[in-house]
Formats: sequence, C-alpha cells, structure tokens
Amino acid sequence: MAILQANLLSMSLEEKIAQSETHVFKTVFPDSINHHNTMFGGKILLLMTETAFMTATRFARKSFVIKSCDQVTFIRPIPAASLIEVIGHVEQVGNTSLRIRVDIFLEKMLEAGREKAVTGLFTLVAINEHHKPVKII
Repeated sequence: MAILQANLLSMSLEEKIAQSETHVFKTVFPDSINHHNTMFGGKILLLMTETAFMTATRFARKSFVIKSCDQVTFIRPIPAASLIEVIGHVEQVGNTSLRIRVDIFLEKMLEAGREKAVTGLFTLVAINEHHKPVKII
C-alpha cells in the first residue's frame, strides 16, 4: 500500500488522469431493454454512475460518493443485441471533488464502426470513514 501511495504522489496530474481512464464493455441483452427494444435509460444511468465511481476511485484511491449528475444527453437509442463501451475520464479536479465525463459508444455486433450514444457529467466527493469530505490530493 505504501508503494502504491508513493507512486501516486510521484505522478503528474496528467499521468494520473490518463491512468485512471476507465473502459467498460457490455452487451445489451434482453434483461436490459425496454418495450421499444432499446436499452432502458435506468440501466444506462446505472452503468454511467458505476463507471464514474470506478474512474474517481482509480484516480485518487479514496472513498467517493456521488454529488450530482449533470447534462446527461441521450444522443441515440441503443438497440438490443448491441455492444457498448462506457468510458470514464476525469475532466476536473477540485479540492475534495472530481468531475468525471462518461461517454457511451454504441457498436452494432456485425458491423464495423461506432457512434456516441450517451454522454454525461458526474461530480463525486471524496469522503473519510466519518463520511466527511477529504482532500483528494
């Protein structure tokens, strides 16, 4: 643990941001779709929130809670039997909070190429064991 903390302290902010970028791949199975045969919005938000949390944790190696979810834009529907890639990226580092951009890209299973389907911004706050905000860096 001490080696991990020493490595984190020696990295530049840009290196920490690059290293914390998180990629999650999923297949859109029938248990994730709505009556339009597209991915249910609630499942999309769940995946985005989890990815934001993983990204923040990988960046700071601290406990986090979600403070807000802003500007989630559903650009195009995600059909059943699609592949998706969810990408979390640190956009802004505050004193006790991180702003994470989460994008979802859609790929058809049997065709090349991909398109951005959803994007959103999430703010997470680092907390201690008493659930009080703590400094990130």
